[in-house]
Amino acid sequence: MRNSARPSRVYVGESPPKPLNLVEPIARLQTGAQETIELARRERTTARRLDALAFSADPLQALVGPVPEFTRDLDLRARRILGQLIIGNLAERVFEDLYATSVGTQDLRLEDDRVARGDTDYLVLDGIGRRVFRINIKFNGSQFRSARQLVGLDPDDCFALATYKIHAALQKQDAEHLPYIFVIVGVPGLTGDQVGDSLPDELVRLAAFAHEVPRITGKRQIEDRIVDRLTSEPDAFGVGRAIGEHISRIRGAPWYVLSARRADRLLREMLFERAYALRVRSFARNYRGAELDMHFSLTQDLRPLGEFLEVLREHGMPGLVSRLERGTL
Repeated sequence: MRNSARPSRVYVGESPPKPLNLVEPIARLQTGAQETIELARRERTTARRLDALAFSADPLQALVGPVPEFTRDLDLRARRILGQLIIGNLAERVFEDLYATSVGTQDLRLEDDRVARGDTDYLVLDGIGRRVFRINIKFNGSQFRSARQLVGLDPDDCFALATYKIHAALQKQDAEHLPYIFVIVGVPGLTGDQVGDSLPDELVRLAAFAHEVPRITGKRQIEDRIVDRLTSEPDAFGVGRAIGEHISRIRGAPWYVLSARRADRLLREMLFERAYALRVRSFARNYRGAELDMHFSLTQDLRPLGEFLEVLREHGMPGLVSRLERGTL
């Protein structure tokens, strides 16, 4: 993993998480580019420690401990994780554009809520800053090949959502009296593996390195920063064409809306029909790590995003909230 990208390729103009914040100062000391005391003061460490790290037999190992071998399995896993995160990031970017184009002229603005790392991606606020509903973007990436046999749906028409997420969304909605909406988009064949396959080796190695080394903090933050750099400045990493193609496919895909109220109602109406895990003996033991999912029909149970936006345009918030509370959207 010693061929990983320097963190400065990802953290431009700011320090990466500890202890990666010392990688660049160590490299500068080794080339005699700056004084030890100046670098140490900037990174809030001691000159003695920086000198010891920079001129040790193996500076990287001295900084982070044993460095794992970069295997094929680690490479594939890092590419898959980054690929899935990139798809989610691009879906959010496309949604922002769709919302701005369709609703941007109204007094309803979209506020990014992803930094809180909760169960909401966006809040919609009215003209005086009051919250009017929550939005959670879902990418329908993996096809449930046994959908027809197990839940009676065509694999191309099936969307799985964990039952605990439905419950949590409805609890939040009832507690806040604030409608909660899932926005779903899916592109057949667009998977984390496919997207990850075209990513630059240096950033894949950095992600794998951060994931595998216990001393490195903020592992998910590092992955998110890599993804943000790749999606905001793709040409700088040679993936501009690939990212552009992914965006085009996501933009051109069908988009759907499912309110928490409607999801809960359908779950109760078709519990054993669509949540097949309830019919499987010892499901939790035999499928370790699997979630208990409710399966929805994209075309029958969900509503097109265009219909949702049209209701918002034509009937305003009162008409939209009424439909969301009744579970018709």
